[in-house]
Amino acid sequence: MITKYIAEKRSWLCLLAGMQMLILFVAFVDASIPFLPVLYIVLLNVLVCTLFVFFRYQKETRFYRTMEAWDQVYDLEAFREADSPFEHIVQDAVTLQTERYRRESAVNFRLLEEEKDDLLAWIHEVKTPLTAMQLMIERLPDETLQNQMMYEWLRIHHLLDQQLHQKRIPFMQNDLFIEHTALEPILNKEIRGLRTWCIPKGIGFDVELEAEEVLTDGKWLGFMLRQLLTNAVKYSEASDIVIQSREQDGHVVLMIKDEGKGISPKDLPRIFDKGFTSVLGRQEGAATGMGLYLTKQVAGPLLISLGVESEPGKGTAFTLTFPRENDFVKTGGSA
Repeated sequence: MITKYIAEKRSWLCLLAGMQMLILFVAFVDASIPFLPVLYIVLLNVLVCTLFVFFRYQKETRFYRTMEAWDQVYDLEAFREADSPFEHIVQDAVTLQTERYRRESAVNFRLLEEEKDDLLAWIHEVKTPLTAMQLMIERLPDETLQNQMMYEWLRIHHLLDQQLHQKRIPFMQNDLFIEHTALEPILNKEIRGLRTWCIPKGIGFDVELEAEEVLTDGKWLGFMLRQLLTNAVKYSEASDIVIQSREQDGHVVLMIKDEGKGISPKDLPRIFDKGFTSVLGRQEGAATGMGLYLTKQVAGPLLISLGVESEPGKGTAFTLTFPRENDFVKTGGSA
């Protein structure tokens, strides 16, 4: 701050220094003026000016130091009351701008909330004709056509489900109910939901649950498993998807392993990025780049650690490491 202050007052400091040099020059060239007394006066002036600048620095920079430390939120309480007229100009400008941004932010937040509510309402409305469509597809006499229609119906259903949960994720802390949850019913429900995709592709499931319960929210865990199982089925052919659970260091670890096409090593660090589609996903043309991203977003509030290992041509294994009860206590949660 001292450097900025000197730079700000540079013209005044140069003026003072120039005047002292001018006085010394006149005393030097004019023999009638004693030089030593003038030099003494000049040195005294320099001392007084230095002290003056030091005290003025403390006073004049106090307001700007608080402004520099301001975290640029809408709370102006941290601002020190302005003293000088120029400080009042700055304070008034910042206050007016902050109030304007606060009003705009409130309007934008309200519009965003309305858009979210409208979208959620629309998704719920669409589910009704989708359910009716499912019943109509199940009555089709042509089994081949029925399978094709159910495949596309399930894709639409999953895309709507992703949109529904994506809008809810920012507020999921208000919707969490952490408890000891049985894995088997959730897995069975998600596997049954994918049977339309699995049967034509010859995909089965090998489920071995040594650890039968985890500490989590069952609804949000179901969403996470839905994304991982959908990916496993999408990129597998005529093979079994292995689902295993075990206890490790006090944590329950759930593994979902497929024998599909795998993920390229260069794509592996980015698979949880929003909108990222791997080389394989772009070739397939059906990837949205949202499934794994949303899975990662949900895992955070649930304190679930996600891991992945993959080798091209040999498959992919996702692991979910669930928290212990003490982990929720430490973060202020409840179980």
